[in-house]
Amino acid sequence: MEEENAVELLQRYRRDRRVLLDYILSGSLIKKVLMPPGAVSLDDVDLDQVSVDYVLSCSKKGAMVELSEAIREYHDSTEFPNMNNTGSANEFFLVTNPESSGSPPKRAPPPIPASAPSSIPILTPSPAPVLASSPISDLETSPIPPLAASPIMSSVSKSVSLNSTRDRELSIDDIDIDDLEEDDDVDEVDSLRMSRRKPNDAADLVLGLPSFATGITEDDLRETAYEVLLASAGASGGLIVPSKEKKKDRKSKLMRKLGRSKSEHVKVQSQRAPGLVGLLEAMRVQMEVSEAMDIRTRQGLLNALVGKVGKRMDTLLIPLELLCCISRTEFSDKKAYIRWQKRQLNMLEEGLINHPAVGFGESGRKASELRILLAKIEESESLPPSTGGLQRTECLRSLREIAIPLAERPARGDLTGEVCHWADGYHLNVRLYEKLLLSVFDILDEGKLTEEVEEILELLKSTWRVLGINETIHYTCYAWVLFRQFVITSEHGMLRHAIEQLKKIPLKEQRGPQERLHLKSLQSKIEGENGFRDINFLHSFLSPIKKWADKQLGDYHLHFAQGSVMMEEIVAVAMISRRLLLEEPVGAIESTLVTDQEQIEAYVSSSTKHAFARILQVVETLDTTHEHPLALLAEETKKLLNKATALYMPVLSRRNPQATFVAASLLHRLYGNKLKPFLDGAEHLTEDVVSVFPAADSLEQCIIAVITTSCEEGTADAYCRKLTQYQIETISGTLVMRWVNAQLARVLGWVERAIQQERWDPISPQQRHANSIVEVYRIVEETVDQFFALKVPMRSAELSSLFRGIDNAFQVYASHVVDKLASKEDLIPPVPILTRYKKEAGIKAFVKKELMDPRLPDERRSSEINVQTTPTLCVQLNTLYYAISQLNKLEDSIWERWTRKKPQERSIKRSTDEKSRSSMQKDTFDGSRKDINAAIDRICEYTGTKVIFWDLREPFIDNLYKPNVTHSRLEAIVEPLDMVLNQLCDIIVEPLRDRIVTGLLQAALDGLLRVILDGGPSRIFFPSDAKLLEEDLEVLKEFFISGGDGLPRGVVENQVARVRHKIKLHSYETRELIEDLKSASGSEMQGGRSNLGADTNTLLRILCHRSDSEASHFLKKQFKIPRSAA
Repeated sequence: MEEENAVELLQRYRRDRRVLLDYILSGSLIKKVLMPPGAVSLDDVDLDQVSVDYVLSCSKKGAMVELSEAIREYHDSTEFPNMNNTGSANEFFLVTNPESSGSPPKRAPPPIPASAPSSIPILTPSPAPVLASSPISDLETSPIPPLAASPIMSSVSKSVSLNSTRDRELSIDDIDIDDLEEDDDVDEVDSLRMSRRKPNDAADLVLGLPSFATGITEDDLRETAYEVLLASAGASGGLIVPSKEKKKDRKSKLMRKLGRSKSEHVKVQSQRAPGLVGLLEAMRVQMEVSEAMDIRTRQGLLNALVGKVGKRMDTLLIPLELLCCISRTEFSDKKAYIRWQKRQLNMLEEGLINHPAVGFGESGRKASELRILLAKIEESESLPPSTGGLQRTECLRSLREIAIPLAERPARGDLTGEVCHWADGYHLNVRLYEKLLLSVFDILDEGKLTEEVEEILELLKSTWRVLGINETIHYTCYAWVLFRQFVITSEHGMLRHAIEQLKKIPLKEQRGPQERLHLKSLQSKIEGENGFRDINFLHSFLSPIKKWADKQLGDYHLHFAQGSVMMEEIVAVAMISRRLLLEEPVGAIESTLVTDQEQIEAYVSSSTKHAFARILQVVETLDTTHEHPLALLAEETKKLLNKATALYMPVLSRRNPQATFVAASLLHRLYGNKLKPFLDGAEHLTEDVVSVFPAADSLEQCIIAVITTSCEEGTADAYCRKLTQYQIETISGTLVMRWVNAQLARVLGWVERAIQQERWDPISPQQRHANSIVEVYRIVEETVDQFFALKVPMRSAELSSLFRGIDNAFQVYASHVVDKLASKEDLIPPVPILTRYKKEAGIKAFVKKELMDPRLPDERRSSEINVQTTPTLCVQLNTLYYAISQLNKLEDSIWERWTRKKPQERSIKRSTDEKSRSSMQKDTFDGSRKDINAAIDRICEYTGTKVIFWDLREPFIDNLYKPNVTHSRLEAIVEPLDMVLNQLCDIIVEPLRDRIVTGLLQAALDGLLRVILDGGPSRIFFPSDAKLLEEDLEVLKEFFISGGDGLPRGVVENQVARVRHKIKLHSYETRELIEDLKSASGSEMQGGRSNLGADTNTLLRILCHRSDSEASHFLKKQFKIPRSAA
């Protein structure tokens, strides 16, 4: 493609060089111009072969210019690089072939900065090296930079300069370009500058037509198309040969301006000639046909009609008539004539022989003869003039006899002789018509249509008869030309015009029967990957358009990166062309895509795959030392999805509502394919897992959100179910569960270690709990912090596991605290055996103590009990209270952090989690709370029991009320009890004070009941002692109330009530007790109680401690209770 552009650019430079030389040689700067032999005017001279160096040298010396010498010097200089003595300069050589000929340039040369005057470089597309230096003389073997796009000077750019480094050498500064403009409008200059656009590569946009066997070039087609246009215009009488005076007048204007100072500003206004004459002149300029060629062609066509009365010009076999009517003498040199003749002969061969629309039949022999004649005509130019001329004349006469019948074959269903089928193969016709349509573009700005576009299109209708064009073919060709121009210039307006023309192409049902048959007959063979295949007209023009649009839309992420307006119109082009092509299937080529929606889905799939592949390549090149590639890929994929949703889906969703789902689900699957091996290999919570899982889950949630937003209500769940979800939460939950279990095992180890090392000393007077619970909370909080530091997705099951583990850790802690406490049986001495009163025993009791009970705890156990001092027990209570009081803070913190961790989840999932949370919150730490409270109660009870039955056993349990109430009252116990109580209150925390004092009160009352009911044979009570016992009970009650500073009175009264009733029983006489016991024994059989409200055991024990012979006799007789063994 670069080589083709280089050739086209070179052709434009050569044409501009000819224009400049023509102006210089025609003006007053040259004293005299001596024509070469055989030339009458400059029109007869091939200016491409005139040496610029020679002309400029003569101009500076004021000498006569001999064009034969200039031509000789030009040919001499082409054999070696031109040398000059201008000093150092940017020099480069042209290596392109100056003999090449191609289509008109598709772009203007690059602009030259308008700053300081500089020498003109020769600009050719890379990679061709070119020699360039300051003076014009250095441009001998290369074309002059373009001053105009055509011989009309209105196209000359004001920004072009030919300044020379030599003093007063001829330059464009001396030629006032402003004065050369026929229209000095600023808008025209701006338009020209706009034309300096960089053309796009249109190599992918090639017509599906066979190539020409004769090697016809784009320039050949353009020049022949202009000849067809002239013949068609001549049919309506609009063909006039212009006068040469007008041409010379225009040149003289330029020469006058060449000598004018730049400071003079003279504006010359000229207008286009009216009517068909002016329009044809404009078309000549647009199609870049020289005036000399125009005049020759017009004259030749007019001469061809001489003697043909009633013959229309557009029914002539144009190449044949021009060959007959234009002679060698009308050309300045032989080379130009040979090129022109070769073109005409090639057109005849291509049009009549190479691609016939119908078989030759009996004309097959004539076709072979015609080929021979064409070769002889070409051969005649190499023969001597006399022989060659005679052979050419004979061959032309024979050629006419053979060519006319071939040209008038009724290939298109027309009547013989009515239309000249001079180009029987349709593809040559449409290529010529394509060249005619190219004239609608502004020569100053190829991205715009010329102002005369409507007139040009109307004029081109006159060629339809010759070229076999109808409306369908016209709209198709015009749409192709406009669309290709859009591809080259990227001008949005061209695309809109192309869409308008595509919409005008009638559908199959809108065409008549004859037109359908005609279009069906327009077939050609082109070479493809699988050999030659037939292709019809619509496929030749529309398939390249659709293929180009499909390619763009197949990767719309790349080609429409900034917006969707252009994309929407390209989609329209693809859909319209697709619909037209599906109506005209070619052979076995049938589209597997039935609907537009499936086509859109194919675009989405293709472009999404390409875009994903690109971001995959980008991620592979990034630094992944700090983040896993899959995490980076997830982030880039999310950006890609968001961009597609914002820019492209609004366009594509209009034609396929499922486009968003297709894009999102495909991205989900593409990323999932990359993610799956990683998921399969994830067994532990590594750094890579912690990096990838959150990113992958975030991408999946984003995809689901996009699908949900784009779908109608009620269909989102169905679409989401079609996704094969990554199951990140499930896999991550399993890994997190393993981690939680390992951490909780570590926490339990720390708990046991802390308990084993605990000495139960308060941390400080202010912090009266032990250090072990602080350690336990520290390790638990560290575990919780690490849990929430895991950025991987989690379910509520992992949180429940964490809660259960922490709950279990505190249960274990509480269990370890109470496990070291002695049992109640070890603290409380065994109940003495019931004995009845014996007077001697009672007397001896005064002088002899009871024997030691053999069931007391052993020495080892006693030492363990003694270790559990009251301060130690208080510290344990404080520690347990600290544990339970901090649980609420820990629980609230965990729930708050969990709520922050899961804010982005969908409402359905969130509501489910809220339900599970409410059910979890009911029993989050209930197990540990229950166990800790039970442990506190156990220690409070144990502390009171130990104080009364172990620490104060001797004064309280052993000696109170011995030998009788009068000699040993409760006041003796109050002082040691007060010391213990003070010690408790100094250490215990305020919230637990009442609980532990209540435990001490209960133990004291239990001890008092033990003394008055199970005091053993050494204690005797009389009815009169009841009053004293009541007084002692009151003392004990007031001691614990402590004037309002102790326990609440109501609490103490409730506890004392059970003892007060037992004391009251001591006030009854023995007879009453015996009678009540008898009645109680009977009533208990029926589930009742005694009249005194006591059970039989209580009455029995009171009688056992009664110093009364009646009681002793009753107990012996009724219960066989032995006498005291004291």
